[in-house]
Amino acid sequence: MADNEWSQPDAPPPPLFIGEKEKNLVKQFNDEILERVAGQQVLYYPISVEHSEYHEVYGEAIEKSFLAPIRVYAAVAWQGMVTESGKFGVDRRAAITIRFHKRRLTEDQDLYVRMGDFVLYGDIHYEIVKLDEPAQLFGQIETRYEIVATCIRARDGKFNAK
Repeated sequence: MADNEWSQPDAPPPPLFIGEKEKNLVKQFNDEILERVAGQQVLYYPISVEHSEYHEVYGEAIEKSFLAPIRVYAAVAWQGMVTESGKFGVDRRAAITIRFHKRRLTEDQDLYVRMGDFVLYGDIHYEIVKLDEPAQLFGQIETRYEIVATCIRARDGKFNAK
């Protein structure tokens, strides 16, 4: 009589069609397209966590210090003018959407995109106000390869690049 008892394997099987070689190929394609064909350059100003003074309860910094800017290649889309109405009246500001290649930033440039950081696109500074990671490589949850940042034009006096 055959042994019909089931045993759990030590590790899950590797993905059938998407391994490390395929992930690296996708990264290489994305790097080349963004840097040599279709991408635009932005200067990214990361917040210096060490030099900014954060409120001990709320975790916010009124006066932020920034590190030196980093040139990043990304796909930038103009969103037009955003109109908001608040208690002080109507406000119109320019908005852009930046699509970053996640592995290029984290592995090659040691950069992590965060809300509150600033970017320079053209001659205008924008503040990152929203982040998304909408794309997965062939539906695999552990292989998100895109970071989408929604940015609005920084108010005069809010950011000083000097």
